[in-house]
Amino acid sequence: MEQRTGRQEPTALFVLPYRETRGPKAVALYELTGKKALEWQQGLIYDILAVNDNGQWTHTKCGYEIPRQNGKGEVILMRELYGLVTGERILHTAHRVTTSHSAFERLCKTLDSMGLEKDKDYSSIKAKGQERIELIGGGVVEFRTRTATGGLGESYDLLVIDEAQEYQSSHETALKYVISASKNPQTIMCGTPPTAVSSGTVFVNFRDDVMTGSGENSYWAEWSVPELSDINDVDLWYETNPSLGYTLSERTIRDEIGQADDVKIDFNIQRLGVWLKYNQKSIISKSAWDALNVLKLPALTGKMGVGIKYNKDGETVSMAIAVRTTDGKVFVEAVNRKAVREGNVWITDWLRKAGNNVLKVVVDGANGQMLLEEAMVKERLGKPVCPKVKEIIAANQAFEEAIYQQTMCHMDQPSVTAVISNCQHRAIGSAGGFGFQPLNEMLDISLMDSLILAHYAVITFKEQKQFISY
Repeated sequence: MEQRTGRQEPTALFVLPYRETRGPKAVALYELTGKKALEWQQGLIYDILAVNDNGQWTHTKCGYEIPRQNGKGEVILMRELYGLVTGERILHTAHRVTTSHSAFERLCKTLDSMGLEKDKDYSSIKAKGQERIELIGGGVVEFRTRTATGGLGESYDLLVIDEAQEYQSSHETALKYVISASKNPQTIMCGTPPTAVSSGTVFVNFRDDVMTGSGENSYWAEWSVPELSDINDVDLWYETNPSLGYTLSERTIRDEIGQADDVKIDFNIQRLGVWLKYNQKSIISKSAWDALNVLKLPALTGKMGVGIKYNKDGETVSMAIAVRTTDGKVFVEAVNRKAVREGNVWITDWLRKAGNNVLKVVVDGANGQMLLEEAMVKERLGKPVCPKVKEIIAANQAFEEAIYQQTMCHMDQPSVTAVISNCQHRAIGSAGGFGFQPLNEMLDISLMDSLILAHYAVITFKEQKQFISY
């Protein structure tokens, strides 16, 4: 029986016409390591290394999305190998130090497996956060974690944006000019669709631009489903995971379902590649929420309000924070969302580290608030506020009013945006009070509720003034 394998062609592909590509050379270099480039990897590197009649890159801006553990980094590896051999200066950036360092280690091991010798054929600097590889007589690759000032004043030919779902506007402002002086510049972004705690917006906006035809000199490829789908549909696994049957197995994915059954939306994002969309029938429009978006963290003042919500299905718990800004608004942000069965240790650890920076912790959800209260008291973290129905109603009203009065701000976490722009009112109590519920059952409203509770904490509770006697 022939082994089943994943779809090798992207489910969505936007590529400019070309007649020539440097792709075969990149693949040949990669395969000197003994590895074999899969068909989908060859297709991407051929498109990325396409050139026009003047020998310039056909696509100066490239982006691709593919679910986790399919080998997206191998395409970047091929591109960087080609750049090293042809003398390019390359800046490889990632959101996390560990990701950046792993990419450095992978490239070093690749050079070794090609028969090259360190200090003879190439040099390397291993210090975390400042890694560097230089091919003797060839190019250079530097590895950095992204900051709002990283890369300023330096010049490169290729800019790689790894973990692109975390690529923020402030990072782009600092980095997009580092390739301006190159005679043949190129930028490559790769990642997965944003999750609940992703902070980046550039990747999403780039995708939208290319798919609507407004991305000049741009390339895009993705493996995805068009909407939230059944996580047990094996056919969809093969449709969205091109390495399935090669380096990825059905068994591995089934194990993921067991771990992610209570957060189906995460599986849709990270394994099926869904890009969350927005519902025009939402009680809060996407445009209203987008109007509160700030491109960089505002100046903050005072202590944090912390909101924790146990979802009514008993499966997930979300945590968010809120802090006043110096211009009189309230900044809100989701911290994390996890399965209830993982326990409360991650919450108490976070609160312990936050220490005296916490104004008040507000917890809602009968299926978890009592256990958390006991844990907090036991660990001397203070006693949380467990609001009554009338207080929940007041919190919901205050949050919605803050949106339309624009007294609140955020930094556009995509999954938070998805929930808030896909919600409707639900009745609470008998006096016309309301709460929120998702228009799509696969969206986790606890994300929104945790922000509401954090916002309520900041606008309701006052900081204790310190009196000093002389």
